Amino acid sequence: MKKRRFLTIQIVALICVLSAGAIMVCWLMNSIFLEKYYVFQKKATMVTDFQTMSDASAANILDDGGFDTTFDNMCANGNMTILVINSSGVVVRSSASDMSTLRQEMLNTMFDVSNAETVLSGDNYQILSSKETRLNSEYLILVGQLTGGETILMRTALESIHESAMLSNRLLLLVGLIMIVVSCLVGWVLARRITKPILQLTDISKKMVGLDFEAKYVPGAWKKDSQLKRLSVISDRLAEEDGREQISGNEIDLLGDHMNRLSETLERTISELKSANLELTRDIQKKEEIDEMRKEFLSNVSHELKTPLALIQGYAEGLEECINDDPESRDFYCDVIMDEAGKMNRMVQKLLTLNQLEFGNDQVVMERFDITELIMGVLNSARILMEKNGITLEAGNLPQTFVWGDEFKMEEVVTNYLSNAINHCEGEKKICVSYTMREGLLRVSVFNTGKPIPEEDIGQIWDKFYKVDKARTREYGGSGIGLSIVKAIMDGHGQSCGVENKEDGVEFWFELGTK
Repeated sequence: MKKRRFLTIQIVALICVLSAGAIMVCWLMNSIFLEKYYVFQKKATMVTDFQTMSDASAANILDDGGFDTTFDNMCANGNMTILVINSSGVVVRSSASDMSTLRQEMLNTMFDVSNAETVLSGDNYQILSSKETRLNSEYLILVGQLTGGETILMRTALESIHESAMLSNRLLLLVGLIMIVVSCLVGWVLARRITKPILQLTDISKKMVGLDFEAKYVPGAWKKDSQLKRLSVISDRLAEEDGREQISGNEIDLLGDHMNRLSETLERTISELKSANLELTRDIQKKEEIDEMRKEFLSNVSHELKTPLALIQGYAEGLEECINDDPESRDFYCDVIMDEAGKMNRMVQKLLTLNQLEFGNDQVVMERFDITELIMGVLNSARILMEKNGITLEAGNLPQTFVWGDEFKMEEVVTNYLSNAINHCEGEKKICVSYTMREGLLRVSVFNTGKPIPEEDIGQIWDKFYKVDKARTREYGGSGIGLSIVKAIMDGHGQSCGVENKEDGVEFWFELGTK
């Protein structure tokens, strides 16, 4: 909290120091020069009054009643005692009723030069500074000769000047102390008005450093008057609706508005960067996956082709070298070569089919057809092979059912499922084809008795060239592509396919829409 108020304390301290310094300078100037300035002004007043009296003497109106008002004003305003004596020693004008006493005091002062000091001289006058030792009083005395030949004595006490200067200094000091306190209070209020929005901007900047762009600067949010805040918010909204750039009331509000815009720009930019970074990450991952798939594909194709090519090469060399010259051996060698070449041809055809399906080159033609008729046709084609392997088929009660799909591609699915079931049928050696209807979908299931698929392999059997039992797959000439073709066909139809381990075998299934 101390750090947060450091700027406030600085501003208040600066205002207090400036106020105290200004008042101290004024007090020092007052103490040093005020009294001297009073004396200087008093001298000027005495010279002016002397000139007025001299003009009146020249006009012979010193003892005239019309001059009384002017004379009284000079005495009262200047706090002056004046005595005018003509050449015969008669008092022409006097500011006191006891003229004889005044005359004597003025003469004593004039001729007692031991305590007098000349401070100003003119053509017809002289101003003396005199100090009365008895009363410890100091006076300014003007002695001069008027134009009409009269002698004038003017005296003013400086004690009132000393007292006025002292009182003025005391009052200035008291007022200065009060002003310092008031300045501190006013400075505190002003500093808080300035620093509160700055502190708000500081908090916002800290949150921006932490990538938190929710906080926004609200002009006037530090004010206690909620009505003013509501009016400010309303005016801001109106300005935004009119499409005009809002101009804040002061520089801090303008800075806050710019910080809000900066926050929005940063948030938008960071969001775009994150989106671009995520997209780039996905592209990199996709590229890595493609590279990995390419490497795996080349490895699998090389592995699958290596064995038949080796067999073909070996038996071809045997024929060439006439290892067994009898017709039966030659026929056997040719049968092996043709069988392996046929396996390679089938694998290449399946790879081409899978490639067309995955890249969308082989379009799905949706039509309504009887799935039961298609399945029965596939089963009849494989019936001889099932009988040869001693397999029992259960599919006699399949009802006529029409579905939507590509009939030729679905025939490929059924053929792959049935071929896979025949090749892995064990135990009771039974294959069962069944239907299940649910929510407008027909699920076709092909079940065969035999060993279950290991749980860790179930999710991977749809991958190209993946074989659960490689030796058995090689025995019946499987390439590990058939189920990948099934998955690609069903994805092209937008339908599902899957496999489940049953109690005594494995069930493969696929779904098609009936509506």
